[in-house]
Amino acid sequence: MNYLTSEEKQELQKQLKFHEHPDIRERILILLLRNDGRTQQEIADLIGCSLRKVAYWSTHGDPSKLDSLIDDRMKGNYHKATDEYIDLLIS
Repeated sequence: MNYLTSEEKQELQKQLKFHEHPDIRERILILLLRNDGRTQQEIADLIGCSLRKVAYWSTHGDPSKLDSLIDDRMKGNYHKATDEYIDLLIS
């Protein structure tokens, strides 16, 4: 409880309002609710996600680095066809 500094808490609250990706906002909310002393089960019930997700992001989310809340699935699919190959196919 209250493991966040006031600067971290303010930044997370700001990002909670304005970040464009909903998954990041959900993870920020998990960190803020854990800081308020909510249990992982209470957070899972409140947000409507799995207990496993809350446990993972409570442990792996670093409130001082928002990049820690991004996972590889957000980067999109790997494209094997390069622009040169597509141009070759079209011409």
